[in-house]
Amino acid sequence: MSSALSTPQRILILPFEPYRDVATPELEDRIRAIKAEMGETLLILGHHYQQDEVIQFADLRGDSYKLSQLAAESETCRAIVFCGVHFMAETADILSRPEVEVYLPDMAAGCSMADMADLDAVEAAWADLGEVVDTDDLMPVTYINSSADLKAFCGRHGGIVCTSSNARAVLEWSFARRQRVLFFPDQHLGRNTARRMGIPLAAMCLWNPREPLGGNTPAALRDSRVLLWRGHCSVHQMFKPAHVAQFREKFPGIRVLVHPECMMSVVDAADLVGSTEFIIKTISEAPAGSTWAVGTELHLVNRLAAEHPDKMIHFLSPMVCMCATMYRIDLSHLAWSLENLAQGTPVNRIKVPDETSHWARVALERMLEVR
Repeated sequence: MSSALSTPQRILILPFEPYRDVATPELEDRIRAIKAEMGETLLILGHHYQQDEVIQFADLRGDSYKLSQLAAESETCRAIVFCGVHFMAETADILSRPEVEVYLPDMAAGCSMADMADLDAVEAAWADLGEVVDTDDLMPVTYINSSADLKAFCGRHGGIVCTSSNARAVLEWSFARRQRVLFFPDQHLGRNTARRMGIPLAAMCLWNPREPLGGNTPAALRDSRVLLWRGHCSVHQMFKPAHVAQFREKFPGIRVLVHPECMMSVVDAADLVGSTEFIIKTISEAPAGSTWAVGTELHLVNRLAAEHPDKMIHFLSPMVCMCATMYRIDLSHLAWSLENLAQGTPVNRIKVPDETSHWARVALERMLEVR
């Protein structure tokens, strides 16, 4: 027998480009076929902001942390395909069992907010702050919308992770242990939460990583309770107080419901403020015939309107505000990812380095202990 015949044929990775030209019905059929073939060993996670054509295939829906928690609880899956963005897939990898592998259909699906704070910039800020205040008395708190290495930074420095639903509890935990907090990457969630706790704006400093001492004086830093990183969500940044006023004028009695990543002036003008899960729960439990203007991502608001036709649900902004990076996960990428996985040539695995994973998990577990 020749050596050529005795050598196993190598299976090649399926290239992505041909998937762009496949019609939607065929893509859907092929995705269903893979799901049926892999059964409980495959878990597809779909974030609430995902487009409908993709989220229909999700085994579980939720916000970023809820999905990672649910994935960690699964005892049968061996592969997680996360229809979300990069930091979400990282968190799933950190919290899932060691034998579970996590994949992201498109590696370009990132998060502009998470990108506004990187490890080098945060470590530089920590060193600069150490020249002015005692960093042993400074608690680093990162929003879950951040990279794994920033979660690990918090873990190594005694800090913690928060979500939009437990930010207040996490800040209370932090202040019970240290005098001040460095909160990143979203300034608005930090500011809105701290104000509701009674912390005055005068005790908050905005840290601009491109300026010496973040653009603050040493005296202002020493007098601060909360240091807010200069970051924001590009979606929630689009909502303005004028939008709230316009809806109130057009629909007397309308209720305005917004996410705490919105700027302070919008939060102050709204009736209710809460996380994605809070928004969904509030709309679900609202009485029939009620009218709402909702300030969060477009796909979610449209889905809520479709699922609750007995209520009048409006998108708060006159402009399209969808999560553009989340939108990168489409049927073509999902089918490509699944078919490669099924044939044994997986693509786009998200694997957090062991050291980073350990310390990030420490910070996440501290959050889980907060009640």
